[in-house]
Amino acid sequence: MELHDVWFVLIAVLWIGYFFLEGFDFGVGVLTRLLARDRAEKRVLINTIGPVWDGNEVWLLTAGGATFAAFPEWYATLFSGFYLPLLVILVCLIVRGVAFEYRAKRPEEHWQRNWETAIFWTSLIPAFLWGVAFGNIVRGVKIDAEFEYVGTVWDLLNPYALLGGLVTLSLFTFHGTVFTALKTVGEIRARARKLALRVGLVTAVLALVFLLWTQADRGDGTSLVAMAVAVAALVAALAANQAGREGWSFALSGVTIVAAVAMLFLTLFPNVMPSTLDADWSLTVTNASSSPYTLKIMTWLAVIATPLVMLYQGWTYWVFRKRIGTQHIADPVH
Repeated sequence: MELHDVWFVLIAVLWIGYFFLEGFDFGVGVLTRLLARDRAEKRVLINTIGPVWDGNEVWLLTAGGATFAAFPEWYATLFSGFYLPLLVILVCLIVRGVAFEYRAKRPEEHWQRNWETAIFWTSLIPAFLWGVAFGNIVRGVKIDAEFEYVGTVWDLLNPYALLGGLVTLSLFTFHGTVFTALKTVGEIRARARKLALRVGLVTAVLALVFLLWTQADRGDGTSLVAMAVAVAALVAALAANQAGREGWSFALSGVTIVAAVAMLFLTLFPNVMPSTLDADWSLTVTNASSSPYTLKIMTWLAVIATPLVMLYQGWTYWVFRKRIGTQHIADPVH
């Protein structure tokens, strides 16, 4: 296996890690409107992800940096062609981080309500747009002989990509719902389990259609296995949720995300961005990669840094592993 193939796999792993971790805190952000009934319950939801949401975004930064260094042509075409949706995602992530920090800084109800609204929308919009973006990457876009995107933003809003957006939004919301059931106690935990069933059924329908469409369009035997794992894990997550096994349900919803994203990268390889104008104009792991020397240096850095990041994040989740409920929410002091 060549180093550019290795880095394609590593970038896929980084995106899988990002969607697994950021997926549930996007979902929790959406639940601040769908599940929480009062301010105390909203604080419970926010506190479940408070210690970890910013660490989860490290995976996005690393995935973007790795793409820039390992596949500069892919990075340039992707960020120029998808400029508007990626800018919207960036703005949402900035506002979302500010909302988490500023929400409790003042006691006025309208102040807190406005920041809670911001958390909801800046969780929902990226959860949808990431699916749209990856749907277009897998489906292919208008790339010319100079490896430049020559389509418009409206070309990105095609039925396949929009369905992909609905899948990521519903899947992340389901992932966040089972995470909420895992991390809370009392009435909010019971309601989260009931909501997980409804959201999970919608997710199952959308995901099955999307994955079958992907498999029929450009899949092979390996991607078919990944699709089967994703579907089976989602069904098992629903069953575990109904049985009150929140830990298993969360783990299995995570397996669903891992297998579904892996399927997308399996159907993409060896391309990194297919061209719908001419297959010879597609960006591949070969023509989009950096020099072998650059990839070699990056590989050594990854070998050193990756275990450290994973150990740190694992320690963070261990420290903040306990369940919380409204009884643990103290009155704010200003």
